[in-house]
Amino acid sequence: MRGDPVGHLSRLAMAALLLCLNACAMVGVSRVKPGDVVNERRADVIGSGRLSDGTVQVLNGVALTGKHCAQSFGDCSAIVEHASGVDEERRLSALSELWLGRALRGDRGPSMDDATLDAYLQSARYAYAYLFYTRRTPDERVFDQRQAKVIAFYDYAVERVVGRWFQELPKLDTAWKRTQLAGWTVLRPDTDLRLAAAPTELLPASSLRFKGLRNVYRRDGFGSDFVAVAPRAPDAAAVPWRQPRYVAMTGVLAFGGNTLDAVLHTHQVQLLARDPYRDAQVDIAGRSVPLGANFTAPYGLWLARSGFAVQSIRSLLGRDGGIRAPRVLLMQPYDPDRLTVVMLHGLASSPEAWVNVANEVLGDETLRRNYQVWQVYYPTNAPIAVNLLQIRRALDATIRHFDPAGSARATRHMMLVGHSMGGVIARLLVSSSGDRLWSLVPDGKHLSAAKRARLHRRLAPYLQFSPMPQVDSAVFLAAPQRGTPTARHRLARWAAELIRLPLSLLKEMASISDLLKDESGQGAPIHLPNSVGNLSDTDPFIAATAKLPISPKVRYHSIIGLYKPHGDLAHSSDGVVPYASAHLAGAASEVVIPSWHSVQEAPAAILELRRIMRRHLQRMGGAASTTLLEQAGAKAAAPG
Repeated sequence: MRGDPVGHLSRLAMAALLLCLNACAMVGVSRVKPGDVVNERRADVIGSGRLSDGTVQVLNGVALTGKHCAQSFGDCSAIVEHASGVDEERRLSALSELWLGRALRGDRGPSMDDATLDAYLQSARYAYAYLFYTRRTPDERVFDQRQAKVIAFYDYAVERVVGRWFQELPKLDTAWKRTQLAGWTVLRPDTDLRLAAAPTELLPASSLRFKGLRNVYRRDGFGSDFVAVAPRAPDAAAVPWRQPRYVAMTGVLAFGGNTLDAVLHTHQVQLLARDPYRDAQVDIAGRSVPLGANFTAPYGLWLARSGFAVQSIRSLLGRDGGIRAPRVLLMQPYDPDRLTVVMLHGLASSPEAWVNVANEVLGDETLRRNYQVWQVYYPTNAPIAVNLLQIRRALDATIRHFDPAGSARATRHMMLVGHSMGGVIARLLVSSSGDRLWSLVPDGKHLSAAKRARLHRRLAPYLQFSPMPQVDSAVFLAAPQRGTPTARHRLARWAAELIRLPLSLLKEMASISDLLKDESGQGAPIHLPNSVGNLSDTDPFIAATAKLPISPKVRYHSIIGLYKPHGDLAHSSDGVVPYASAHLAGAASEVVIPSWHSVQEAPAAILELRRIMRRHLQRMGGAASTTLLEQAGAKAAAPG
């Protein structure tokens, strides 16, 4: 043995090799942070750019890798599709992700080629087959992480496919029924969207981010969310209402075939374009499934593109680029079965005053199912009497247009919500003037009977009015019902001097003043204040209208701001409007909220408004109930 050193060394080397092989075969373990575990579970080709663990495991089971699939996609997908030992659900989910990864690699430029479009459609089809044509139903897989990923694959693929299809629409005849695209037979979309014309834009809601909105309200469900943008309608002065240009849409792709095998071999596809305000479910593949939605995106995009901030100031000052007459802006397509809430903004403002109010109201599922919002946008330079008349005419015309028979639920129990000067106008829309305001007109006893009759006809529309019969509820927020001393301050008077009244209004008032002149041309002219002067606590019109009775059929509520309280409530204010001016006796409720004059944006005020709307719904036969959160908010905001 001693004489054989080579053999001894060989035996030692063999022993070392065996020990090494044994050591290399051992399993190691390490600890992973909880956050990393969650990230790894959620990782997939969309979020992280790499395949999910589930798909990697399928590839490992058939001796493939993600790198191999990227290099030889056709061979890889064929092996996965036909390999034995892989169950249906794992196979289809893996194929959906693999095709989606292929689509993402090709989706780099401003335009999508046919190969990329085909890859997205393949991904969506495999996801569709997984969801609706495997042995287990979606309900049975509700806790499976794999199903959540497959739904995300499907939604993303739908989003990209619909975007490409939208680019193809201008090339098609208006009466087209089907067309060929990227090797697929595409059927004409099945849609229930209410748009006056074909949209000029179709924007994925997932790509939009908004500043100035506290929350984005979505409804979880099936499909991809879009904003359909209709072409701008001619700004016809004779038509006071405006249909919404920005409409919520949820898109779903339905593939041909009624069996798993048929779906996997079909190249026929159709878009189901649904209005999520109208549809909470979508019927697809013989099932009714919850329909997803994004309700904030259309509203936010409308506000972002409106230009209201500049236009409202031009309107106040009477400059070019402002509006001349009120408009009734529908926030969603008219629905005869939803109750209508009409919002009226205040001085120097616009629908932007309701930026979070409308969004938060329609973010409430119960309120969204039962209400629709109209916003009145009006020039705030004109006197209150003029705006009152014009807004009343605009609302009456809008109601007649959408509900000529006056029988729809939408127009039988309307609610008015007004902020600041809009709150004053809202109160007058539900008040009776009788003959109480004629004392504002200079004495015309010296006039002939014919002139007095003509004068009465000209002034009656401004001085005699009755409550809107369609309204039975109203909410006044920081409304100077008795005017405000702020309107008499030097800064307010300086601002008032910059305001120009419409030339047509000045001519009309001059014509009316002429009627007050006697035969010698003498007479007291009618003083025509602008809106700022009209809101003074010493203005004769505001003083006279403060005493007008509100219709007994109308339940009204006050929401009042309290800014830097000093002493007792009766002598407080919101920094602009005194509490004594905003307070109304006989209100069904009154809530005082720590806030500046823009109290409508305070979260507590929005909670209170939602509570009032739910109570209103209950009285109208709805089944709404006040949430504990709203009860807590109202209790905290109520004066002690």
